Amino acid sequence: MKTFSIKASEIDKKWILIDAKGLVVGRLAAIIATRLRGKHMPSFTPHMDRGDHVVVINADKVKLTGKKLDQRKFYWHTGYPGGIKERTSREIIEGRHPERLLENAVRRMMPGGPLTRAQLKNLRIYCSEEHPHEAQQPTVLDVAGMNTKNVKAG
Repeated sequence: MKTFSIKASEIDKKWILIDAKGLVVGRLAAIIATRLRGKHMPSFTPHMDRGDHVVVINADKVKLTGKKLDQRKFYWHTGYPGGIKERTSREIIEGRHPERLLENAVRRMMPGGPLTRAQLKNLRIYCSEEHPHEAQQPTVLDVAGMNTKNVKAG
């Protein structure tokens, strides 16, 4: 038997639309990362960009379980002495770019390298219901219906 490896000419990418309202961030990020890499397909090839285009709407309405909203802190350094900065998840969601919380969660679930950077360009995250990709006719993926744990109760 020969090992099957898909060719670049055989790849057809689909457009997926996900409504993130009320969904748990970690579970949603894992599903998005799987779709971006193409691991949900039986013809997954690790060295090819086989994944779909993913459009996420209502990214500012995602939920975090437990006390992660206030206790999880993200750190970065400005490069200057004493320039360590921190921000909680609540400050990110209530800030100017709440979509970055989900974007960073997806990026951190994917392996590093040039292929991952190319696959992340297929991810589009919006904080509102509107998105400019209606012409691509994305199919709606019901993440809430996949598992009851994907939606935070209460």
